[in-house]
Amino acid sequence: MLQKPGFGPGKKNEYLMESEDEAIRLEVKTDPDALRRQALWCGVKPGMRVLDVGCGPGKTTALLYEMVQPGGSVTGIDFSRERIQYARENYGGRDGIEFQLRDFCLPLSDIGNYDFIWVRFVLEYFRAESSDIVKNLKSCLKPGGTLCLLDLDYNCLSHYEMPPQMAEILPKIMAATDEKLNFDTFAGRKLYSYIYDNGFLDIAMNLEAHHLIYGKAAESDIYNWMKKIEVAAKKVESIFQDYENGYEGFISDFQKFFLDNRRFTYTPLIICKGVTPLAD
Repeated sequence: MLQKPGFGPGKKNEYLMESEDEAIRLEVKTDPDALRRQALWCGVKPGMRVLDVGCGPGKTTALLYEMVQPGGSVTGIDFSRERIQYARENYGGRDGIEFQLRDFCLPLSDIGNYDFIWVRFVLEYFRAESSDIVKNLKSCLKPGGTLCLLDLDYNCLSHYEMPPQMAEILPKIMAATDEKLNFDTFAGRKLYSYIYDNGFLDIAMNLEAHHLIYGKAAESDIYNWMKKIEVAAKKVESIFQDYENGYEGFISDFQKFFLDNRRFTYTPLIICKGVTPLAD
């Protein structure tokens, strides 16, 4: 039986962004041009056998599949039964692309070996298990294969100019999600250590803006940010006891702030890749 992510013996965990709209949010927020650019930098090319870890609704898997043609294949794995079903219905049905319901917090010794493993916006949701996840994934790479980790850093905290009450509570919200929901606000800066500690070679790093929002925000950014704030803040609702009008007041204030064209928001994306030794 599939265990829920992070459910080792005696452990509890919860995916921070779980909601009935999560597949749609992940679809909306995925920028195909940015993903292709990042995958090219990481070394994705035709003919590769690729593993997409935390594939969600399958949009990323489908984009990687296009990039490894001709001759390549991609397997997307995720712990969510609903999102794997969505991925199969919307992106499956072609030779060389498949989706499996798997808990990648557990060993994946039976999944086969890959030329390239892609882990984008995954480790930030598994703060306690991140190092073990990378260790498990290393065993799924062929000798000379590449692991690429991509995650945000200082997540949700870089905004200007927020009202004082919002500026004060936002770091508390993120600290609570880290402590109570196994999130990692600072996942990006840790990626190098995961790659280094697991003995990868030819390590390379890159940094770019994932969010760079000023002036009128795109509808996709508005949807993504409001959904992120609504879902995450609701799960730590007790924090809003002293906030004027509580959780609802905060959501209203954030929406007003985010829709103001004077607002400036950014989030850095850190990318780290490494190669397994030819003889390990």
